[in-house]
Amino acid sequence: MKTKEILMLSFLCLLTGIIGAVVLLKSSSDQTATSEFTVKVNRLVVFMEKNWDRLEQGGAIARKTMEDNAAREFDYVLLNEDGDVLYQTREGLSVNVSQATSRFDLIRDVTAGGKTVGKVLIHNGWKDAEARKMQGMAALFFGMSLILVLCMLGYALYLKKKVIQPFERMKGFAQQIAMGNLDVPLEMDRGNVFGAFTQSFDLMREELKASRLREEAALNSRKELIAQLSHDIKTPVASIKAMADVMELSAADAEQKQTIQAINAKADQIDRLVSNLFHATLEELERLEVNVEELTSGEIQRLVREADHLRLIRQMKIPECVVRADPLRLSQVIGNVISNSYKYAGTEIEINGFFEKTADKDFLTMEISDQGGGVPEEELTLILEKFRRGSNSNGKDGAGLGLFISNYLMIKMGGDFGCKNQNGGFTIVLKLLLA
Repeated sequence: MKTKEILMLSFLCLLTGIIGAVVLLKSSSDQTATSEFTVKVNRLVVFMEKNWDRLEQGGAIARKTMEDNAAREFDYVLLNEDGDVLYQTREGLSVNVSQATSRFDLIRDVTAGGKTVGKVLIHNGWKDAEARKMQGMAALFFGMSLILVLCMLGYALYLKKKVIQPFERMKGFAQQIAMGNLDVPLEMDRGNVFGAFTQSFDLMREELKASRLREEAALNSRKELIAQLSHDIKTPVASIKAMADVMELSAADAEQKQTIQAINAKADQIDRLVSNLFHATLEELERLEVNVEELTSGEIQRLVREADHLRLIRQMKIPECVVRADPLRLSQVIGNVISNSYKYAGTEIEINGFFEKTADKDFLTMEISDQGGGVPEEELTLILEKFRRGSNSNGKDGAGLGLFISNYLMIKMGGDFGCKNQNGGFTIVLKLLLA
């Protein structure tokens, strides 16, 4: 138990003792008051006996006589020998012996010349005293109850602040840690019963967070390396395929042509495996570094020609301009788009470029179109989502990540990505920010 709690309990005990002492002193004072009352009654009777010759006249004389008596500390009624009222301190008192007896009033004889000449009926104020006493006890009980309630309330608030609230904070902190949220610190308060542990818990959180960041950095570094190597492998594989296609056209005999076709098939296999590796890595990464620089329209045309190893692009119109883009990432986007056209359409491709102005930006818009019939209208927005493929993809390999990754990279470069059905085919729209 802490020092504050001991002091609080000591205070309650001391308060109870003081209240008991007050009650005992009050009882003692009541006994003393009874003795003093008897003396005062005797003095009053003696005064009446000495001044009886004036009091027995009644009326104003009796009233004047009694008012000259300085001792007026209780109520009474003065009767003569015949029972007539000579004087009374106030209305509502007993005016005969019978009433006085029924009310337990004090009856004293007044004598003069050795005989009883009247009676004084002294009002018994015990009922009033009892009422006052009950009121006092009620006030005392209410005061004690109020003090105890306030003490209990104060102690409850103390427990809430020093025990319950810190425990709730620690409970919430543990829940956040369990959910993996390591960014919320634990408020340190050495004034509560858990104060000695909060600093250790927060140090544990910081160490867990630092360890997680180190782990994520190492994992992302490996993923970026795999993604980069995968892309770098795709470029020479595409060149091998293009050269194999050319060699196949000029093959001297059927055996040579068959060998070249086998080379082409293996290159396709390597390309698919590398694509799967690249997509699987990028699917979790989604944070490839993008380094935007200025590219000319001639460099964009070169990236398109490198991606078109089947030479299906029959028309490419890109106006002269300079755009802001990452050559590597733009090459990935164009490669994905043309590869999808090969896979799902297999028709000739047209590329038309034109300038487009929005509210505050200027773009080079490139529309890459094939004649493969397009996709259902309701699927146009869905195929840009992760792992979503169109209904025309049945029987064709793929993970549903190509358009999603392309969209992600275009936005990272400050441009935009979209798709639509147009002229009986499917069109990809690339928007590159003009420099």
